Amino acid sequence: TRLTHTIEVGQIARALARGLMLDEDLAEALALAHDLGHTPFGHSGEDTLDALMRPYGGFDHNAHALRIVTALERRYADFDGLNLTWETLEGLVKHNGPLLTPDGRPTTRYLERGVPAEIIEFNRRFPIGLASFASLEAQAAAIADDVAYDAHDLDDGLMAGLFTLADLREVDFLRDILDEIAAWRPGLDPVRVVHELGRRVITRFVEDILRESARRLGEAAPADADAARAQSRALIAPSTAMTQADAGMKRFLFARMYRHPDVMRVRAQGDEVLRDLFHVYLERPSEMPPERRPAFDDAAVAARAAADYVAGMTDRFALGEHRRLFSRTVSID
Repeated sequence: TRLTHTIEVGQIARALARGLMLDEDLAEALALAHDLGHTPFGHSGEDTLDALMRPYGGFDHNAHALRIVTALERRYADFDGLNLTWETLEGLVKHNGPLLTPDGRPTTRYLERGVPAEIIEFNRRFPIGLASFASLEAQAAAIADDVAYDAHDLDDGLMAGLFTLADLREVDFLRDILDEIAAWRPGLDPVRVVHELGRRVITRFVEDILRESARRLGEAAPADADAARAQSRALIAPSTAMTQADAGMKRFLFARMYRHPDVMRVRAQGDEVLRDLFHVYLERPSEMPPERRPAFDDAAVAARAAADYVAGMTDRFALGEHRRLFSRTVSID
């Protein structure tokens, strides 16, 4: 689940921060916050909500995470949002790298549609340097996310029967680890092999990232945090060899898991749930809790309120709301 993934990211980010003598609390805070803006049903759900919100500015999980911690949360009498530091807000927005080039153009991931308006507006009021890298702690959280994602997806795919341990031998990096385990404990119970594989994948990545990051930090020798942000590349990163290993795992997972017919069926069912919920909240805002209803009668405001509410749901809550609001049910298994 999103919660177990987030806990794993926090553990890996803290390990990287400790190994590199960074601020462990900041790294963990950014790891815990990195998925706040995600919708139900993962990245597929985000694509669905983005398509629904295209007439009103689209939906971006990074921008939504910023909205959650600066506007949607209502915890204090004097202001909306949470009482977060500049470093936390900056890292939340930029943990995956700069959003703008030095000359002000959107970077690759925002090249087609531009940086979300919510982020641009926030940056005007509270400058966070969209053209620079985030802190080293944010970089650690971002790479921890990637490591946890791969390791957990391998485990999930094996447990779901989408592929077998023998299938993983197609990936050189994983074959080498499986050979190590077999030589270390011949005939080990397959369930234990799966857990040992996951541990060793994470360990290999963490040790490699620590070595490569120490090398990059030694070369760059940044005098302070701002000097680290001003570099032309991330300083917390895996080596070229481990980047290639990561690419090999992702190719395998894309073909054998992310595009598996069973997974695609579930994605389609999740998309149906989100579309139905969005439209019913847009047409009947009274179905939402009073505090989530649009403040005034405007199509864009109503759409954003519906998207905000849907985006904050867990998979289970979204399915429950769908059962409450529609006579036909969608079963996702």
